[in-house]
Amino acid sequence: MLIAWAAEAAQFFVAQGVALAILAWLQTLPEFAVEAVLAWKQQVPLLLANLTGALRLLTGLGWPMIYAVAAYFHRRKTGNRMGTIQLKDEHCVEVIGLFAALAWGFVVWAKGSLDVIDAAVLIAVYCVYLWVLRRMPVAAEEAIEDLDFVPRTIVKAPRHLRIAGIVALFAAGGGLIYFTAESFLASLLAVSASIGIPNFVFVQWVAPFVSEFPEKVSAFYWARTVERASMALMNMVSSNINQWTLLAAMLPIVYSMSRGSISAIPLDDQQELELLLTLGQSLLSAVMLLDMRLKWWEAAGLFGLWAVQFAFTTAVHDVVMATYFIWAGVELVRRVFILRNPPAVRLFSKMWRKHVR
Repeated sequence: MLIAWAAEAAQFFVAQGVALAILAWLQTLPEFAVEAVLAWKQQVPLLLANLTGALRLLTGLGWPMIYAVAAYFHRRKTGNRMGTIQLKDEHCVEVIGLFAALAWGFVVWAKGSLDVIDAAVLIAVYCVYLWVLRRMPVAAEEAIEDLDFVPRTIVKAPRHLRIAGIVALFAAGGGLIYFTAESFLASLLAVSASIGIPNFVFVQWVAPFVSEFPEKVSAFYWARTVERASMALMNMVSSNINQWTLLAAMLPIVYSMSRGSISAIPLDDQQELELLLTLGQSLLSAVMLLDMRLKWWEAAGLFGLWAVQFAFTTAVHDVVMATYFIWAGVELVRRVFILRNPPAVRLFSKMWRKHVR
């Protein structure tokens, strides 16, 4: 909640996308901590389990949760059903950024390893993404009155108090997450051992669910307002981009440091399947956002496919993976070749000419 308030206040002085990128990085600190420990201990079979499980939770559970919360509060306020979450024009940067982050993931899958060269490319992709975000306009001042009490008070404060307030909230929220992550993970491991949850299941599902709880808190906080549901969704997308780039890049770096030499992380058949399944889900979700909106049936489809592969583990992964790619292919053909010039691409081109070039 502290860093969500900070991000809300910061969007009036830097581009909202930059504020959300900072928020996403702080929120994923527990995930970084878990992955760093696994990489340092060279627990290769569990590395991709945690990364892919976290990414699939974000999209398969997080995105539908945002829609469901926004739709519930929309009906309470208006008495009408909410059909879609409509993104703002500037959110086209996050949509295109998600495609860019995914592109190298397919390269990693194709060669069956993750190395420091991949890390360099992924870090470069994230840096370019941030550079473009920094060029985007800040939020309009008339939206200040829509904020809750804490962020509104910070925005209206004198400049020196405003800066101090935003920095303090980011630092306090990030610090609390960082310093509790290790002991929290240790407690979870103890619980999993006591009730007999297999390590792979725990690392792929239980640990990511808890370590990503900060994203879900801020997303619920914004989604309940309905008007800021798009901001909640972009919070999740920023976390997706963060994990596909910076988190994935960290793994071969820490792994190499642990081994004392530059080393590649090899992917076995199971890990390649998990990675391809996750790429399929992320590709489908990115294609859905090319319309700059998330429809109710798209949110339901993402949740349904995630629930099936969660409930039946590896038994149905091939079927679910094929469904992701077929659905993504159909939607991509419809948007690119039938509708032509999808809104996200058109808006990104416009934003690039106006603010970046």
